[in-house]
Formats: sequence, C-alpha cells, structure tokens
Amino acid sequence: MQPLAGQDLSHTQPRPMHWLATATAVAAVVAAASFVQPPDAKATPTASGRPAAAPDPRGVTFPVDCGPNRLDVVKKVSGDLDGDGTPETVATVRCHSATGTPPSGVYVLAQPTGKGAKPRIVATLLAPSQRLSVQDLSLDAGEISASLLGYSTTDVPRCCPDVHTTAKWQWKGGKFVRNELPAAVGTARI
Repeated sequence: MQPLAGQDLSHTQPRPMHWLATATAVAAVVAAASFVQPPDAKATPTASGRPAAAPDPRGVTFPVDCGPNRLDVVKKVSGDLDGDGTPETVATVRCHSATGTPPSGVYVLAQPTGKGAKPRIVATLLAPSQRLSVQDLSLDAGEISASLLGYSTTDVPRCCPDVHTTAKWQWKGGKFVRNELPAAVGTARI
C-alpha cells in the first residue's frame, strides 16, 4: 500500500530493537515449550533428573545351582516391558561349562526398590529345570523372543540338541504371557 501524500510511515520500518524483541519472544516460547510434557509421558527420572538405567544382572543372585561352576550371564536385553516408564532387563543365564549345552534360565529384572538395593527378579520366563537352552534372545516393541534348543528323548546326547522352537513373551493383564511356535525336531545348529 502506498502512503498518501504528506504521511510519514517511518514507524513501520523494522529497527534493531524490533528484531531484538521478536527474537526474545521466540526464545521465551521455545524455552517454555521444553518444560511442558504431554500427560502420557512416563519416563521416571532418578534423583539426578536423568531417566533410570536398566537393571544390571551382574548384581543379582539368580535361583540357579551351579555347584562348583560359576554362573554366566549369556545375554541381556533391556526395555520398558510393562509400560510403566522404567526399563526392565531380561537376562539369560546358565552354568559355565566347557562342553555340552547346559540348560538356561531366563529372568526379568526390575529396578531396585531402596537405596543401595540390588535389582530384583520379578518373573521367571524359563527355568533351567525345563532343560532348554537359549540360542538367541531379543526384544522388540515390548515383546521378548527366544530361540530355544532342547532334546526329543533322553537318548539324544546332551551336546547335540535336536529340537528347536521359538517362544515369545509379552506383558498382558499384569503378567508375562507365553506364545510358542511349534517345535521342529531334527538336527538343531548351535
């Protein structure tokens, strides 16, 4: 729009003070937005203000009797399994052995409940008494998957499992529910 003759519109020209005021207002809005979180945000900060770390299985006493042998944590995966905003750890453990395929245990660990407390076992997904070995363990979108090796009969040498199956666990209705694919019998590769 053209100014009419005799009108001075110098107040409409941007000056450095205008730019400074605009930049300050934008910075204030961005800073305020960083403090606002959606109501469904569930990350649980620690006393330091950072999200809690996943439980470490090295500090846990697992219910596995290895006699004179040590217990090995073979694999671990972590993530929020129950939707409470804190990570859990799924650990596969077995007795150390130089030969053979010892049975595995798969346990879910939760955060410690008190200062100086160790992580605690909140679920046993696979007990060593089931005489299965975990070949692979993974976690995807809250679903735990494990490739399991076992034996079709007691005549099969303990070095050479011949049954392979895949089990999946997911948190439903306040507990871990197991789904298992049919077992394949034959020579399983370790």
